[in-house]
Amino acid sequence: MKDLKYLAAYSIPLAAILGLYLKGNWVFFTPVFAFVIIPILELLLPVKTENLKAEEISEKLKNPLFDILLYLNLPLVFGIVGWFLWSITQHDYSTAERIGLTISVGIAVGSNGINVAHELGHRKTQWEKTMAKVLLLPALYQHFYIEHNYGHHLHAATKEDPASARYNQTVYSFWVTSMVRQHINAWRIQLNLLKRGNVSFFSFKNDMLFYSLSQLIYLGAIAFFLGIPIAGIALAIGITSAVLLETINYIEHYGLSRKKTKSGRYERVSEIHSWNSNHVMGRVILYELTRHSDHHYKSSKKYQILDYHDISPQMPFGYPTSMLLSLIPPLWFAIMNKRIPEQMRPAV
Repeated sequence: MKDLKYLAAYSIPLAAILGLYLKGNWVFFTPVFAFVIIPILELLLPVKTENLKAEEISEKLKNPLFDILLYLNLPLVFGIVGWFLWSITQHDYSTAERIGLTISVGIAVGSNGINVAHELGHRKTQWEKTMAKVLLLPALYQHFYIEHNYGHHLHAATKEDPASARYNQTVYSFWVTSMVRQHINAWRIQLNLLKRGNVSFFSFKNDMLFYSLSQLIYLGAIAFFLGIPIAGIALAIGITSAVLLETINYIEHYGLSRKKTKSGRYERVSEIHSWNSNHVMGRVILYELTRHSDHHYKSSKKYQILDYHDISPQMPFGYPTSMLLSLIPPLWFAIMNKRIPEQMRPAV
């Protein structure tokens, strides 16, 4: 029964469904749930640092429930997006309702689309990797698959990584630099892969070209069948989910940096190069993403067996609360800068 705790990960899309069904002020329930109710629950519930025993790990790796819970997000995410976009043609939403539902659906796409795609993108089977790419489509963020797996995990906590926030960098600056540089990096990685394989730019192996076309076709199909304004809302959903992702990226590695060795290379990524959180609500709702230190230490590990490491820098709050705090830079810096290991802080 303890394994069923991950059903809580469906609470955010269910909140979006509630808004779609009830309309009115309920269209804003999802952001209230994600960034008011969950942070309150994180403060009230205990922080759990226990790790699984060897026999428990073996048992959880054999249990198909954990994978099924991920797979169900595919129809759930596309169902919510499709329902909302179609409903615009059937209901005379007020401007406030459209804004509220766009934000709500965008949050659902970020938490249960991009986040699940992140987990599946690290899997070994091709069909799970394909599922990851499909889940990134409504977020219009398919380049994330290439940049994250071939760029971020190699360069995390270095200046070369656009998804690692610098010391005293605001989240607002990070949104711009991370989004732009990640897209550029994804193309650079793709072109290098094509060059090394002696493959043409117009080959089927050019995933970035395929992603660009598929996202244009996605928006074009919405514009053709539902109208250009609704395609604009689909674009806004993607932007909302991307901003959510980048805010998470911001808090995951903020201010942490890897040292260079005598050879000029960076030290190996370890448990000290990502922020960890053991707050229960954030852990289950985000499929253990908050145990990010162990994920970077061993990226092949499935979410249900990620460990807590004592040496990992610890966030004072869960991820949802930390995301809120990051929106107030002076407060964020006051809380987090003193928690950065001294050897990683820039010289004054």
